[in-house]
Amino acid sequence: MEDINPITFYTATILEWKHLLKNDRYKQIIIESLRFCMTENRTKIFAFVIMPNHIHLRWSMMPGMKQENVQRNFMKFTAQQMKFDLMKNDKEYLQKFKVTAVDRQYQIWERLPRSFECYSRKMVSQKLNYIHNNPYHEKWKLAVTPEDYKFSSAKFYMTGQDDWGFLTNYADYYG
Repeated sequence: MEDINPITFYTATILEWKHLLKNDRYKQIIIESLRFCMTENRTKIFAFVIMPNHIHLRWSMMPGMKQENVQRNFMKFTAQQMKFDLMKNDKEYLQKFKVTAVDRQYQIWERLPRSFECYSRKMVSQKLNYIHNNPYHEKWKLAVTPEDYKFSSAKFYMTGQDDWGFLTNYADYYG
């Protein structure tokens, strides 16, 4: 197996926890960006979930890729695509993302997404369960079972079927 960096648990949140990602168009932007990260050999993606106002990923950077660069590019690209869509389809809602920052007029993601390495198999397993149970949690009730939630890797881990074309099973990859 090729060398890759440690697996990271990553969480990014929409500005002020707004439910922008409730719209499937914006979830699809994230999916396409994750697919790009994988096909361009920037990351291995082991798990994900896209919630109405945040995302969780379990991923690892490929050799030569710096995590901060991949994360920055992922966040910038997805934010720009969502902003362009809002400019075209919902200018009123876009105004909720207006900021008085020196470097931007609108901000989609909160600054400083949360990211930390998973150092043990136990931690990797715990984060996998957390990601997959997030939509199923009583707070959200987005699915009857974790694998029923479309915008998650839970079905992949339950059935082995990769509907997204970019997932790597942690157990298959690391043995």
